[in-house]
Amino acid sequence: MAKSLRSKWKRKMRAEKRKKNAPKELARLKTALGLEGKGEIAMKDISEIATVVPAEKLKEKAEDVDMEGDGDDSGKMDMDGKLSKKTLLNEHGQYPTWMSQRQIKKQKAKRNPKKATKAKKQKKLAW
Repeated sequence: MAKSLRSKWKRKMRAEKRKKNAPKELARLKTALGLEGKGEIAMKDISEIATVVPAEKLKEKAEDVDMEGDGDDSGKMDMDGKLSKKTLLNEHGQYPTWMSQRQIKKQKAKRNPKKATKAKKQKKLAW
């Protein structure tokens, strides 16, 4: 795709726009990083580019998460704990909501192989 004249023109114009704006963008990034000039970073410029969060808040957040994660099941998610691993049925005999009907059909066929392998009768012609 993208072989029409219109798409070729659009690609060409986008490339020219990138060339034109590249020096401005580079200067803006350098000022944001503090690599050019005094070395000070203007928070106004950075707030336009990204969300500014003080380091203290991040450290506090990390400590809070560490304190909460001291339980026995710190690495596991709490979901469908009563789901049978072999049949994928819960205690009420229902399949999980994330399973599609095609997957459910395959699972039922695995569970009851005698029903699935039962040979069908050949239909005979009436005459």
